[in-house]
Amino acid sequence: MHYEWDFGFLATYGRVIAVGVGYTVGFTLITVAAGLTIGALMAAARLSRARLVVLPVTAVMELFRCTPVLVQLIWCYYALPVVVGIELSPAMAAFITLSLYGGAFYAEIMRGGIVSIDAGQWDAGRALGLRPLGLMRLVIWPQAMKRMLPPLVNQSILQLKNTSLLSVVAVPDLLYQGQLITSATYRPLEVYSVIGLLYFLILFPLTRFASALERRMAERVG
Repeated sequence: MHYEWDFGFLATYGRVIAVGVGYTVGFTLITVAAGLTIGALMAAARLSRARLVVLPVTAVMELFRCTPVLVQLIWCYYALPVVVGIELSPAMAAFITLSLYGGAFYAEIMRGGIVSIDAGQWDAGRALGLRPLGLMRLVIWPQAMKRMLPPLVNQSILQLKNTSLLSVVAVPDLLYQGQLITSATYRPLEVYSVIGLLYFLILFPLTRFASALERRMAERVG
């Protein structure tokens, strides 16, 4: 089947595509920031000795880690307003879903990084008279951060990829804008080729950065 490729018409949709890129990058940044904050709080709760704190937080984490983010997004947008009686905008539903979804994974990365620190480091800090917060801030966290950084970056990359699902609830991200252009031009091959290229141009430097971090951490450990 012969097909004549023509990318010229996309020049007239440059502003539409730019808006999509802005939403994609913007949602990534705010949900990564919110997810890291939520993840830190969840990780601290998971490390608590109080079962009344650990059990519900663990349940929430497993709920978000073990269900597809697309299902969570649809449920948050359509069902959560019925449950709480408050209407949510598409952007707010997307923010809540991606922040909690990312937070659940960030929390497990942080928890794993902290518990991976040798017990001798904890004992040494206590022997120096450090209190729990000081011990965590001065001794444990700096060491754990070196181990957590590569997987945290990788999870943030996945967070950016997950923004492509926002089009389901009509958030005007890059994919949603591509769908609008396709509906207007009936040329999906050119449109989605460019959309895919833009995702690649955004993600490739981040994946290289993550790989460099992993190599650097491996060299330090070695």
